[in-house]
Order: sequence, then C-alpha cells, then structure tokens
Amino acid sequence: MLESFVSLVLGKVQSMSMPLRFAGPIALTFTLLACSGSGGSSEVTGSHPHDGTGANNGMTIELMTGGSTGTALGGANGVGGDLSNQVLTQLPDGYTASDIGGYKLGAAIVPGMSAGGSGGGGGAAPGNCGNILLGVTRDFRGADSPMGHPDFNANISGGDVTPNLVSGALGMDQTPVYSSQCEIGNPMPAPTCPYGAQTTSKANFDQWYHDTAGVNDPYLVSIFLAPQPGGLFTFQSLHYFPVDGAGFMDTAQGNDGKAHNFSFTTELHTQFLYKGGETFKFQGDDDVWVFINNKLAVDLGGLHPAQERTVALNASAAMLGIQTGTIYALDLFHAERHTSASTFRIDTNLSFTDCGTVIPTKIR
Repeated sequence: MLESFVSLVLGKVQSMSMPLRFAGPIALTFTLLACSGSGGSSEVTGSHPHDGTGANNGMTIELMTGGSTGTALGGANGVGGDLSNQVLTQLPDGYTASDIGGYKLGAAIVPGMSAGGSGGGGGAAPGNCGNILLGVTRDFRGADSPMGHPDFNANISGGDVTPNLVSGALGMDQTPVYSSQCEIGNPMPAPTCPYGAQTTSKANFDQWYHDTAGVNDPYLVSIFLAPQPGGLFTFQSLHYFPVDGAGFMDTAQGNDGKAHNFSFTTELHTQFLYKGGETFKFQGDDDVWVFINNKLAVDLGGLHPAQERTVALNASAAMLGIQTGTIYALDLFHAERHTSASTFRIDTNLSFTDCGTVIPTKIR
C-alpha cells in the first residue's frame, strides 16, 4: 500500500519538477552502525530487544519547493499536524527482514526530476509514513569489474578513521563536499593521511551521491525501524545488501557465505525537532558522514574497523548553530566500499518531523 502510494506521488512529482518529501513527527535518537570489512569484519556487540511499542506519530507528505537551515515551530502540536497516526509494530509485507526491523528496495529513480531544498513548505497530502524512512541507494560496479568504479572494492585499506575527507559544511546541492588529501598516487603523510590513500579524485567521489548514467543505478529504499521499549526505534542489519538482485549485479561472497551485490551508497535526508537533551550515536565501519543543520556532526570517513561517535546535541549546540524549539535538517551519507561485510544500524529517539526527502536529479 505504501509503495503504491509512493509510486503514485513520484509520478506527480516528476510532472511537477519537484522533489519528494515525506513528513511527520516521529519520536526517534540516532545510532547508526554501518560496516563493510576490508581485511576482516566487525562484530556488533550488545543485545537489543526486538519487540516493544512506541508512541503514536503523525505524518504528511509535502512537495517541497524551498529550503532553509532552520524552521521555527508553529501550530498547536509543534509542527502543525495530526499526531495520532499509528506506528507500525510489524514488518510490512514485501520487506526484507533484518536482525531488527527491515528494508525494501523501491523503484528505480527516473532522471529528469528537479532538485530542491530540505526546508520550506508546499502542498500537503495525507499519508502515514510511521516508522519507515525513505532514502536513496546507488549501486556501482567494483573496481575489480570491467568499467568498475575506482573507489569501490579497490586496492584501498585503512586501519582507523581518516577524518576530513569531506568539508565541514554540506554542499549547496545537499551532498558532501570533497576535500580529501588522501588520494591514490599522492596521499599526504600522517597525520593528515594516517592510513594512506582512501580516495581517488573529486570527480569520482562526486559520483557517490549523484545519479550518473552508466556509473551508478539509483533506487528508492525504505527502512523500517522497529519500535523498542522506552520510545526507541531500531534498525539493524548485519547483512545490509539493499541492491541484491538489482543494479549491475556485481556480486561477491559475503561473510555469511552468500553471494551479494556489494559496492553501493545510501543517502538519507530528514529533519528533526530539537527539544533539548537529545543525543546521536554512531558506530560502524567504512565511510559515514552525518550533517546536522548543514554542519558535519559525525566524521567517520575512510575504510576502517568499527568505530563509534556520540553527538550530545546540547553540548554541540553552539558548534551546530541550533537552539531548542526549532526544526533542523539531518543528512546522512553512507558508502559500502569493500567486501566481505555490510552492516547498518540505527537507534533513534530524535523527534523527526519528516520521513525522508528524495532529491533524485542530482546528475553528474
């Protein structure tokens, strides 16, 4: 039902030359674990319940036309919407069950749709995204395949995080701005590049999060976050392969002994209401960058073993330029760049005010 509605709205969006925005307050805190092992894999430690209930949440679908870094609250409920829509407690039909929650590959993204900002307003249509986030995944061929991308499944390795591969501010087109000095052939010495080269060039990096014909295949992806006790929502997949059976079908054996389609990126754009006291925790390996209010909040670039970062929003408020009672953008960028593992984890209690903005026409 949701996917049919998404397809219908996408058709409308294409004809209107606007990006698609899913909106609705969803009380969520953020932990993302994303790993893809190179020369070894990482384990997820700790136990997390698979059941529980969450508070009811509301949602609307907006066709966005403008952009802003912060949107002040308005309306009786804080975001001016109905907060009574129900969170789904069971994995919807058609989803791939993961360790906690699940995901579903959606339709291929059609070129020609106009890009737009992450804020602003527009017309609204009824719907219920509940605890499902909508994003984009792009499939690539690995460097070890004909016409493969040199940044994926390449002869690149790393022992820990390599910071500063991207700039501290999100780009005007809402993607990371390449700033790596750790390129193959001419990496800067430590401490700038403590683990050697991690990238190849700006032109190649820009293709990670831009639709590029013949280089990547972009698809919608829906992520179901399972409600947990205490208002937490969790998605965890120790074998996160959303483009299995699609894209370039450039498969390799994973650490589960099965053939999977490796070499892909994941991109999420959402917004949250900053109430005060929230935290955001990330754990994982391979590249992940998280921007809050267009400022880099989590920098886990490069190929590396599992690492963890926590952002306490109150302590980071000055750096991020945020104040309570205001809605801000959260943009997440992930890359699965090497066999043989791919793990992706989110635990969240941030109060999200939309369930994913798709900007499908960032073309290179």
